Amino acid sequence: MTNLRDDAVYIGRSVGKEPAAQYLPLKWGNRHGLVAGATGTGKTVTLQNLAEGFSDAGVPVFLADVKGDLSGMCMPSEMQDFLEKRAADIEFTDEYKANASPVTFWDMFGEQGHPIRTTISEIGPLLLARILELNDTQEGVLNIAFRVADEEGLLLLDLKDLRSFLNMMDEKRAEISAKYGNVSSQSIGTIQRNLLRLEDQGGDQFFGEPALQITDFMRTDLDGRGHVNILAADKLMQSPRLYGTFLLWLLAELFEELPEAGDSDRPKLVFFFDEAHLLFNDAPKALLEKVDQVVRLIRSKGVGVFFVTQNPADLPENILGQLGNRVQHALRAFTPQQQKGIKQAAQTYRGNPEFKVEDVITEMGVGEALISMLEGKGQPSIVQRTLVRPPSSRLGPASADVKSMVMKASSLGAKYDTAQDRESAYEVLQRRAEDAAKRAEEAQESAAKAKPKRSSNRQTPTEAAVKSLVRSVGSSVGRTIAREVMRGIMSSMKR
Repeated sequence: MTNLRDDAVYIGRSVGKEPAAQYLPLKWGNRHGLVAGATGTGKTVTLQNLAEGFSDAGVPVFLADVKGDLSGMCMPSEMQDFLEKRAADIEFTDEYKANASPVTFWDMFGEQGHPIRTTISEIGPLLLARILELNDTQEGVLNIAFRVADEEGLLLLDLKDLRSFLNMMDEKRAEISAKYGNVSSQSIGTIQRNLLRLEDQGGDQFFGEPALQITDFMRTDLDGRGHVNILAADKLMQSPRLYGTFLLWLLAELFEELPEAGDSDRPKLVFFFDEAHLLFNDAPKALLEKVDQVVRLIRSKGVGVFFVTQNPADLPENILGQLGNRVQHALRAFTPQQQKGIKQAAQTYRGNPEFKVEDVITEMGVGEALISMLEGKGQPSIVQRTLVRPPSSRLGPASADVKSMVMKASSLGAKYDTAQDRESAYEVLQRRAEDAAKRAEEAQESAAKAKPKRSSNRQTPTEAAVKSLVRSVGSSVGRTIAREVMRGIMSSMKR
């Protein structure tokens, strides 16, 4: 093989009677895709190859680095023997060169990359309820909180804004309940406790400013290569719901902010969603509908979404049906359920007369995959058993020194690395409380000054004698009347 196509991403070379180069045409890059396979079968390397290919074609990429292995893309390949052997096996030796990709590191916690932040208002009640694991009643109270805050013109930017606003709602819950529906102290208390738990997990660093501008994901370097935006997700994965909801928020932001792209020769951005099943686990119906809508419509904005997971069955049918480009690594069949999953996966491919897909899925070795991409007018190609190419960038994580150098060289550090805290709901409510306390104190002082002075309570000897005499007379008269009444009653009974 001497020339690679410049309108497609090279994936590898098929095996069989007529071996041929396998490509993903850039034209169909926004029709979404799937990379599936059991642990250790080569999904991460395939993801790395696809990201490199899109980047070299001038398409920016966003991907989550779940295990820390993808940070090595900022360094050239070390060209190990097994990589060069694979290059020779697929007749890729002349084209195979060590080359680093232009990488930007991001980290929701700000430890291994530029911080990614958004505001409470931007993420909205639906996704926030998902993060906080609220039930329907508690989610309803959260919806009311967002509504009331909006009507009062109070900015909900970070967690302390929301906590202080919920405290205000609790104090005025009778008034708010009468207008918007029942707001109970129990629901507010549950939300507050879950906010505290989210803060303990580091989620408070995600909410605040400066908020991320999506356009900063869509940059190219001086050579015209798209930046590979790598999110450090190893720590984030310890909070699966936060991870899944965060990536869904990114998709929703892309959908809302990007203009319609129409037909194009390549995507504007490609989004890789690793450990995709975490998005759908225990997801309420409203959230699943939102995911379906975003995935279905975001292609019109020029964005391609690739789901990376162990088994295609991890994804809902309506999502799976929208994925036109597919890379299937080996699956294992140790249980009846797994065997059923393999049969279902095999049925989604356009058959190849040279082999039976259901058998090959369990036979493939590391770095092999079944590949079917959209071609022609958008129809899926015949599935091909393929040896995946070796990546040009380094396999495995980059060293801490190299990552530090990349971050220091980034122009985005000055924009995102320092948090901001402008006036929002917390400050406004705190000022209102201080003003109310001050007014109450002033009113109390004014009332004290306006009250007439009382005369002395001390009595003269004459006054004391008169009062004593009155009490004595009153008591004597009362006793005399009582005795006379009792005598009348007793004499009548004797008769």
